[in-house]
Amino acid sequence: MIENDASAKGKEETFAQASDAVPADPSAGARVSFGQDFKRFFLRGLAALLPTLITIWLMLRVWEFLWENMGKYLLQGISHLSGTLCDWGVLGNDSARMIARLADTTTQPSWSVQLGGVALAVVLVYIVGLVAGNFIGRAAWRLAEMALLRVPLLRAIYTAIKQVTDFVLADKSEQFKGSRVVAVEPHARGIWSIGLVTGPGLKSLSQKTGSQMLTVFIPSSPTAFSGYVLLVPQESVVELPITVEHALRMLVSGGVIGPHTPAAAPQKVIDVLRMAMAELQKEPEARESAASEALALARQPRKTPPDGQSG
Repeated sequence: MIENDASAKGKEETFAQASDAVPADPSAGARVSFGQDFKRFFLRGLAALLPTLITIWLMLRVWEFLWENMGKYLLQGISHLSGTLCDWGVLGNDSARMIARLADTTTQPSWSVQLGGVALAVVLVYIVGLVAGNFIGRAAWRLAEMALLRVPLLRAIYTAIKQVTDFVLADKSEQFKGSRVVAVEPHARGIWSIGLVTGPGLKSLSQKTGSQMLTVFIPSSPTAFSGYVLLVPQESVVELPITVEHALRMLVSGGVIGPHTPAAAPQKVIDVLRMAMAELQKEPEARESAASEALALARQPRKTPPDGQSG
């Protein structure tokens, strides 16, 4: 009888230790004040709404830009063209008046008029991109740029703006398509930075130093598409078995999102403990097994898988 009591007491202590190892449910803690509760839910709602609100705000700014700088003038040009065609007898008076009424921008334009202007602006941008994408269009565009660059003041302004737009609007996946992820020590020994090998180093520098040099782009965080360039000896870089996408994701998130997702050990312990609690009404052997499993998982240290492998 004494032996059975000692065994039952040991089982209860095992189950109690497993319960203490699991983080308590925040909702089961002490009561919080109204201010703390309001702050918590307000920040949660703000985090949920901000991405949508910022997206809508940006879309409205793009809408205004297209309307004010392109759409409005395209409609005015169509209205003027319809009047000219009517004077030449190509277009009837009724058709010209209808086009002029639909493209009227003298008064406060309606939503439908703005929609038509923005749609025309989008089509025009698409056509320009389509023309500039083929061989003849690229040649004509280069000739126009060369003529524009002959003007001293315009050359300075246009070159700076073109460099910014080419970098912002270029396809980043194509820029880093042939890159591989490495780790370098740009500042001090033992302090590593993540970089992307973008090409071979300068041939003259490789000959001067006697070692093969590599061009490594060191992205900054969180704007991973800006940074600086290093010329590093090949033997001084460490190849990392992760993709460029994973490296950029880690940099943009400030290291919060790594190339792997660690296993959620505490959640496993909670799940096992819930199963153990469900076994309270069952046989003592099942109860002891569930409690022992929960205790083993609670004491097990979290292991981080190597780079390039998912947890």
